[in-house]
Amino acid sequence: MGLTEREREIVDLLRAEPLLDAAALAERTGSTRAAVSVHLSNLTRKGAILGRGYLVRPETRSVVVVGGANMDIKAHSSRAVELHTSNPGATTSTPGGVGRNIAENLARLGSPTHLVAPIGRDAFGEEVLEATRAAGVVVDHVVATPEATGTYLAVLDASGELVVAVSSMRATDLLTVAQLLRSRDLIGHADLVVLDGNVPAEAATWVLDQAAAGGVPVVVDPVSVAKARPLATVLSPERPVLALTPNLDELGAIVGEPVAQARPAIARAARQLHERGVEHVWVRRGVRGSLLSSREPGGRVAVTVMPAPGAEVVDVTGAGDSMTAAFVHALLRGDSPVDAARFGQAAAALTVASDRTVRPDLTARLVDAELRTAQGS
Repeated sequence: MGLTEREREIVDLLRAEPLLDAAALAERTGSTRAAVSVHLSNLTRKGAILGRGYLVRPETRSVVVVGGANMDIKAHSSRAVELHTSNPGATTSTPGGVGRNIAENLARLGSPTHLVAPIGRDAFGEEVLEATRAAGVVVDHVVATPEATGTYLAVLDASGELVVAVSSMRATDLLTVAQLLRSRDLIGHADLVVLDGNVPAEAATWVLDQAAAGGVPVVVDPVSVAKARPLATVLSPERPVLALTPNLDELGAIVGEPVAQARPAIARAARQLHERGVEHVWVRRGVRGSLLSSREPGGRVAVTVMPAPGAEVVDVTGAGDSMTAAFVHALLRGDSPVDAARFGQAAAALTVASDRTVRPDLTARLVDAELRTAQGS
């Protein structure tokens, strides 16, 4: 984590006695209260201390998610959708946003997670913060913005498939490097960073630069075709990326040409991204499953095709977010990239079977059980 000797001493003391205050820490370390306060501030920025008070970060590996947070408003038609007219159904609103959803999924799976996202000073923002914190995500580094908290409006048909969606993400679209500076140490000392494609190119480049300087692996979720296109100029061998998780259309947007559904075409496009510093390209193919292209030592590329697990679809919203989160969680616990991808697919299958964007009962044990069932073991 890049801690100084004195910072490590303070962390060890807090692990043994969490209720120690700055004065007691100063006495134990033979320092001054003012000096200890500076150390505590640095430890908070580095993510060694979580939240308010002196809650020491667990020994398990932690993730920093940089991306969007918004309120999801979902309209679920009770019958086949008829365009250009009113459709009977039901509406719900829940905290959402790709980055926020990934962060909540990670926390529910058991990975200590920080969220860095712009959130407005409004009722939606308060609700998003409260729900995200309650799910176990550390929100001390969210960016307070004068812009309204983002919203995402989705219309789903009777089968739970997405018909159309409209997102209003001005707060994230305007995210600047200056707003992220407070999170520099947090990003540079993370065990892994997840970057949501909603982050503007300049800010995304800065995040990748900070991670590269600290040797921190990064997983990038392109989010959509429109948000994937700028990645063509952001990805570079000087800013290495551990994994990129596009669907087929997003992959085409990044490489600058349509990519056919066939395995050879996907593999060729993935090779272009390997040349831009991406180690693993995990391409989501919907009902066809996914394809993982991995650059191995010596320049060899291994391609693995994984069929989609069976799932009863209730609501597809959030499936990709849970897929990315579970992939990251599995990588951090030591799974191989292929096994991590399979774990991600199992989490997505569980998510689409729920009517919630983030399944509230999601745990690593539940996903492992789902995976064993899918593999027939």
